Amino acid sequence: MTTWMRGITATLVLLIAAAAPAAAFDAEQTFRKGTFVLSGEGAYGWQFNFEEKHQGVTYLEFYDVGVRFSLLPFEPLGRDHFWYGALEMGFEPLYQKYTVPRSAFWAGLAAVTRYHFLGLGRFVPYAEIGGSAGGTDLDIPEIDSTFAFLVFGGVGASVFVSNKTALYAGYRWQHVSNGNTSLPNRGFEAHVVVGGVSFYFP
Repeated sequence: MTTWMRGITATLVLLIAAAAPAAAFDAEQTFRKGTFVLSGEGAYGWQFNFEEKHQGVTYLEFYDVGVRFSLLPFEPLGRDHFWYGALEMGFEPLYQKYTVPRSAFWAGLAAVTRYHFLGLGRFVPYAEIGGSAGGTDLDIPEIDSTFAFLVFGGVGASVFVSNKTALYAGYRWQHVSNGNTSLPNRGFEAHVVVGGVSFYFP
């Protein structure tokens, strides 16, 4: 898994170096109120034993694909403060495919909120949270149901390669459970690395 983290870090460093000599980036224009954001992303994740006490942990591995449709509902916030940034809110059809130890899936519609920190020019860190409900065919000791909630929180960074296009990479902490709608419902946690591209349409 550390190979994935090294790859994400190296990609961000190269993108920052490539973007540095580019023309000045105007965050106020890119992130102005009413801008529509279209993002396509992929991710790789692996389950971990969060409480370090459970026996029979499945240690799932999986990948995600999703397309996010978002809006910037406000003008940039907190100008001249360390938290100067912009709020992004949207929905993302998300498909999660489990590959280890056996094939299974989760699919649903996620509501995602990101806060972009705009004080570093073309390098734009973000924090995000997301939550969704969807269908699944997971049949493991941690969860066995046809319905499950998927929630996540994470951090990452975008690098703008133009005023309207950004590449991003980040980390998510993910939890999946069925909310006690059926048993068993121990649920599971996972580390997820994510990468994608966003297009901004004012």
